[in-house]
Amino acid sequence: MKLSICVPVYNFDVNELVNELRYQIDKGLEAEILLIDDASEKPFIESNKDLRSKVGQFIFLDKNIGRSKIRNLFLKYSNSDYLLFLDCDGKVISKNFLKNYIEYIDSQNPHVIFGGRKVSDVKPDSEYGLRWKFATERENLPVEKRVESPYLDFQTNNFVVKRSVLEKVPFNEGITQYGYEDLVFSKDLHDQDIKIDHIDNPIFNNDVETNAVFLAKADQSARSLAQLKNDKNFDRVSQIKLAKAYLFMHKTGTIYIYRLLYRIVKSRLEKKLLTGIASLRALDLYKLGQLTLYMNRL
Repeated sequence: MKLSICVPVYNFDVNELVNELRYQIDKGLEAEILLIDDASEKPFIESNKDLRSKVGQFIFLDKNIGRSKIRNLFLKYSNSDYLLFLDCDGKVISKNFLKNYIEYIDSQNPHVIFGGRKVSDVKPDSEYGLRWKFATERENLPVEKRVESPYLDFQTNNFVVKRSVLEKVPFNEGITQYGYEDLVFSKDLHDQDIKIDHIDNPIFNNDVETNAVFLAKADQSARSLAQLKNDKNFDRVSQIKLAKAYLFMHKTGTIYIYRLLYRIVKSRLEKKLLTGIASLRALDLYKLGQLTLYMNRL
């Protein structure tokens, strides 16, 4: 088996994704599809359960284990030398999506490949504006830009990893909530001198979240970053902008002033962000403020 396509599923209908992957495989590609459901709600389990006849294995977990541990779990069920990880809300937009990866594997024998991501070019309603703005300005970078910072601009929504690499450098299972598991993983790869290749083979983000949902995830990512500090893993993400800002303020003693001011403006800042028209600078200030609060509780 050349490639195991690994899709962690959580509260999302993956029929469209699986059907497209199955269609491409059936054109003569050596690949298998593996699904692990991370204790989704019953309606999503019902909508996806008939896919068992179209995939190699479909595992249903009774308890949610999180984004890091579930990726490591795929090693137990995979039969391939390479694993392709896709987020369950992704949409395949290239008819040669799998072929592109397999041909690159055959020619380059890579350790890790990141293919990129896209969202719609059409600006959505303001209710979804914050997530869309973040994606278009921060995440959906062209391959020419990504190769300039191959580790910082790595994401886990659409990547291939050699089996032996993931066995040597698994995802940090100490990260149990949303946020920064991809950057910790890429930092571990960097520390082991394992190269990340970037190619132009994007997946489409098929689930643009509301401002409220995305803001809750931003809060959770700040909490996860604080947890890394508590677990003495903060150095692994010290090069990202949010961590740098916190470390600078802590070093200069301005962290106490910022925390005080943030508590005063927090409510107004949240309201502005929920409108969907706020700048990403406002989002950065929010995340930094939340980080200072969580750090203060450690």
